[in-house]
Amino acid sequence: MNRRVTLRKGRDQRVKSGHLWVYAGEIEKADDGLTPGEAVDVLDHRARRKDEPVDAALLRRRIAHALAYRRHFYASGESCRLVFSEGDWLPGLTVDRYGPCLVVQISTLGMDRRRDEVATALQDAVHPRGIYERSDLPTRLREGLETRTGLLTGEVPEELEMALDDLRFLVPLRSGQKTGMYLDHRFNRRALQPLARGRRVLDVFCNTGSFGLYALQAGAERCTGIEISPECVRLARRNAALNGLESRCEWIEGNAFDHLKELDRRQERFGLIVLDPPAFTKSAQAVEAALRGYKEINLRAFRLASPGAVIATSSCSYHLGPEEFLQVLREAAADAGRDVSLIELRGQAPDHPVNLSVPETRYLKCAMLLVRN
Repeated sequence: MNRRVTLRKGRDQRVKSGHLWVYAGEIEKADDGLTPGEAVDVLDHRARRKDEPVDAALLRRRIAHALAYRRHFYASGESCRLVFSEGDWLPGLTVDRYGPCLVVQISTLGMDRRRDEVATALQDAVHPRGIYERSDLPTRLREGLETRTGLLTGEVPEELEMALDDLRFLVPLRSGQKTGMYLDHRFNRRALQPLARGRRVLDVFCNTGSFGLYALQAGAERCTGIEISPECVRLARRNAALNGLESRCEWIEGNAFDHLKELDRRQERFGLIVLDPPAFTKSAQAVEAALRGYKEINLRAFRLASPGAVIATSSCSYHLGPEEFLQVLREAAADAGRDVSLIELRGQAPDHPVNLSVPETRYLKCAMLLVRN
């Protein structure tokens, strides 16, 4: 029998409604001798609990549900996020499929203690060529865990070439950012394609070039990408060559803010601008500073937009909500003297499902805008 944690009266409704996190301030009492990462029974203030043991069977069940859900949107073997942590009721576990291989990230101590069970469940359910762990997240340090990378099962290459829609990409499975590629924007890249034909594209924070290459593949005239990571710039160039698009694009290594200012100084103008910055805030305390950063880059984008241009601008910070994000865009457009319509406010791809009881799983905002003047 598991040891028990009892929640305070009046502080248990959030958990009872389905949220998967319990904060220290919500706990009335806990049994003695608890160890970090241990499975416990969580009771409400009347000592009632939902009987669902945390064991290998639970892992297998929830992984099976995650796989079944994705079959609605993705073909068998297609690259996608197979497990999205709380979005799939598996906190602390992220699994991406790239062709025949899986890349796993474990971010919590409780899930870390079940690493072998996770690997076995994934091997049995998916039958991949290999599973590689990329648990190199700084958030692990808060859990008292060291970063960890390495092969869990089978064989996984350093780099893999994969198909994504009508394009091909090189994915650094063992050394790339996150687990190798940002899959959450896939449907947003598709949605931008009908608006790309004949336009000059500026892809800011371009990573390995996916937004720009989707636009070029759909008939954009030229693309300029800006990215601070030299490794990503090299991959963007290789991805462009892999798709026969290298003659229509250039990739600039450097600070996005500095290059946006320089492009404005030279009075460059673009018909399609993509802004996909990293999270400027990962805590509620840093929101004000993040708002200034988001306003600055969007102001620069509005200044660089030609009349009739389309701007796809994103925020991946949960702490900046959709309405706050739109307000930043309103202020930036007003300061730039541009009249702007919202074409669509989009979010993450369906392989990053939103758990309605865990609002933190709805993190990505992608506003598609039309600059009218």
